[in-house]
Amino acid sequence: MTEDKAGGDARPAAKQRATQSRQRFRIERYAAIDLGTNNCRLLVAAPSGRSYRIVDAFSRIVRLGEGLLKSGALSEPAMTRAVGALKVCAEKIARRNVTHLRCIATQACRSAANGPEFIEKVRTQTGLEFEIITPEEEARLAVRGCADLLDQNAAAGLVFDIGGGSTELSWVRPGDSAATAEIAAWKSMPFGVVMLSERWGGRDINAERYAKMVESVRAEIVALGDPANLKDAFRNGDAHFLGTSGTITSIAGVHLELRRYKRDRVDGMWLELDQVQSVSEKLCKMSFSERANEPCIGEERADLVVCGCAILEALLMEWPVARVRVADRGLREGILADLARQAHRQRRRNRRRGQRKKKKAAGDEFEV
Repeated sequence: MTEDKAGGDARPAAKQRATQSRQRFRIERYAAIDLGTNNCRLLVAAPSGRSYRIVDAFSRIVRLGEGLLKSGALSEPAMTRAVGALKVCAEKIARRNVTHLRCIATQACRSAANGPEFIEKVRTQTGLEFEIITPEEEARLAVRGCADLLDQNAAAGLVFDIGGGSTELSWVRPGDSAATAEIAAWKSMPFGVVMLSERWGGRDINAERYAKMVESVRAEIVALGDPANLKDAFRNGDAHFLGTSGTITSIAGVHLELRRYKRDRVDGMWLELDQVQSVSEKLCKMSFSERANEPCIGEERADLVVCGCAILEALLMEWPVARVRVADRGLREGILADLARQAHRQRRRNRRRGQRKKKKAAGDEFEV
């Protein structure tokens, strides 16, 4: 009986100590949400040294920018789809006790007349506070998220992020590490897969229309000139592409003939130029239903992937490379890298502050 009583008294005390310990040493969790023209994506991570490891993820195609090209505003059905996905994100964030969070919105919200109003609607309905980031910040985050896949022995790399409403291009000089990679120039192009699909008819596109789409995109790329003065590195074979978008991961999955998409097979792999061109040609010749039956594409992206191929083909015409590296990472990973760095710096500041307090306390005690 005494032992039972002692045990009963000990358990609440132990629980109280554990609670106090958790409050004192709060477990950190990072989360990043990227709300784009086509997708809503979430990553949740835990600290791992100066970096992080993924503990949860969510992705849903919401087509927020559907009809935006014609109306200039986000439609009610599109906003409803996006809010529904974001409610799932909010639940996951609460369940994981996230301590560091950043939510970004890109081209659809940037260009829509009602973008700010939609962001406020998201806040009131989900509790999530979004910022509509600039194209420059979008390019920086994309590079930050995949810079460790740049070939450090190359003179230059072109990081491309083919989104739903825009395409971000960053000319990069690789460094000794991801942190030292230098963005020599960046440009945001006013076309993405959703926009091109609506303009050119991505569902049932033929060879003639595809060729015209490529030329229209190429004309805008030509107009950029050589913003980083790196054209010679591409012409001399001393540069490569690094793609962070769904277009290049889909091309990689089709090339590998995956029956189910596998990130560990795709992320970081190299594709030769002829392999990229072969898959693009194959996809262009397929019907909508044939593309929809491809395991790494599916019905929701069957009308978009050919438009992505057109953008990539136009880029390759003006910036010739022999190989393309595939990154199944991008904006969210860039956000997480920033959050992990900030948290690491804060922990260091806290430790130094604690050490100073200890020294001061020891000095006061000695004086007494």
